[in-house]
Amino acid sequence: MTSPAGGGRRPTIRDVAAASGVSRGTVSRYINGGHWVSAESRTAIEAAIRATGFQANPHARALATGRSGAVGFLITEPQHLLFDDPVFALMLRGATAATAARDLQLVLLMASDEADRRRVVDYVTARHIDGVMLASTHRSDPMLGTLLRHEVPTVTLGVALGHEGRVSSVTADDRLGGREATRYLLSRGRRRVATITGPEGTPGGVLRHEGYHEALGESYDERLVVHGDYARASGRAGMAELLDRDPGVDAVFAHNDIMALGAIEELHDRGLTVPGDVAVVGFDDSGPGERSRPALTTMRQPYERLAFEMVRLLVAAIEGEPPSGVVMPATLVARESA
Repeated sequence: MTSPAGGGRRPTIRDVAAASGVSRGTVSRYINGGHWVSAESRTAIEAAIRATGFQANPHARALATGRSGAVGFLITEPQHLLFDDPVFALMLRGATAATAARDLQLVLLMASDEADRRRVVDYVTARHIDGVMLASTHRSDPMLGTLLRHEVPTVTLGVALGHEGRVSSVTADDRLGGREATRYLLSRGRRRVATITGPEGTPGGVLRHEGYHEALGESYDERLVVHGDYARASGRAGMAELLDRDPGVDAVFAHNDIMALGAIEELHDRGLTVPGDVAVVGFDDSGPGERSRPALTTMRQPYERLAFEMVRLLVAAIEGEPPSGVVMPATLVARESA
């Protein structure tokens, strides 16, 4: 197929229509969202666009669709966690690639306090962006409820506790991951398996704890449960509290890798060996655990796939499709710490 545009002029919708054998109206519908375009016509139009070198005018497309062509990646965690926990960077990198593939602009939004939340709500409701990927959800955080009240297309990373069925979500299987991590420690002969949870109002903190509880069954002991905040310091403090309560603890499942590394630091400072005295398992496989000594056993989340699905579901929400959820497996990565 050769370009019908000549004389060095910029290819137009008319040229794409001529090259693809479909009407200009069909090409316009494809460019403005793809509604009512058959798979056969879509394939022909995409081939014609490549052949002609046609590029849609983003300003004209925005006027035609009432959309900005931009979406937000919103983080509501305290800023120190943004830099301490690499999960956010991994998800942001994946979302950047996934939005670029769809010719969407990605805007990073931060809302760690009330003033930030007001600014973000004002920005979003002014329709500077078409939808939001909420990368952190807390049951007590009003941000998600505010977005839903303003009918902002939204997708959450993790199950939206308290809003199930009202918003699309993408998550690794937190409950199954917590169960598998605990069962692995039990299979290694550990008998006093403790846990350092994430915040109690987060999907990871709730569901990973439920999986831990299910794996232990009747041997579950509330004294072996402490709550952290996903930061390294809380992992260290949680490990200290567990050892003070029960010096016989011989394993710990931390709800993220950063807290697991903090726990290992506390164990080393007390003269205990890992995994000899206490085995440690984390959750995420976000990078630092692979480089730690000992290398961290953990539950891996598929970050690229999670980010791809978040963007896909957000585009669907922007198009008016009903909420849906995607759950992906978390897989055990056995290394030296357990």
